[in-house]
Amino acid sequence: MFNRLLGKPKQEPNALTSLDKLHETLEMLEKKEKVLLKKASAEVEKAKEFTKAKNKRAAIQCLKRKRLYEQQIEQLGNFQLRIHDQMIMLEGAKATTETVDALRSGASAMKAMQKATNIDDVDKTMDEINEQTENMKQIQEALSTPIGAAADFDEDELEAELEELEGAELEEQLLQPATTAPAPAATVQAPAGRQPAHNAPKRTAEEDELAALQAEMAL
Repeated sequence: MFNRLLGKPKQEPNALTSLDKLHETLEMLEKKEKVLLKKASAEVEKAKEFTKAKNKRAAIQCLKRKRLYEQQIEQLGNFQLRIHDQMIMLEGAKATTETVDALRSGASAMKAMQKATNIDDVDKTMDEINEQTENMKQIQEALSTPIGAAADFDEDELEAELEELEGAELEEQLLQPATTAPAPAATVQAPAGRQPAHNAPKRTAEEDELAALQAEMAL
């Protein structure tokens, strides 16, 4: 009443409150059912006693009251079935609502994260990572270079100097005399008074041509 006068909206019960209320009602119905069952059993016992006492009218009255109790018990049983049915439906609806709320919350969180992180930011971050990686590689290469390494020398000059060294070494090998001496001839003992005749060395074709030319010039 005060809520209506003040204009406050009526609060709708949530699922947990409704389930608690249904549980309380179910317990109350079960207790009443037990009481009615005891009363029906008591009327049956009274009817048996009146029957033994030959008081038929009183026994019938007891059976009528027992029937009334049984009708109430049946009605309470129907109420309990309705309560169970309502609880099952409410629990299913609660699970569905919680599932939808969870999905909605996940979708909202994903939307917020996508809004906070756009593709331009991702590209910028990747460029920064690549730049830092390249800088780190250059730093590592600089640190791994030996101290005093001739990194600024001209490769062409080095190649020319190497060719000069190779040419000088080849010329020195050509000018160097042969070190292998001919094997000494076996000594032959000549008769006394006679000296062995030494064989004149053989001349080459070039030496023969040079001798012929000198002879012609002498003429």
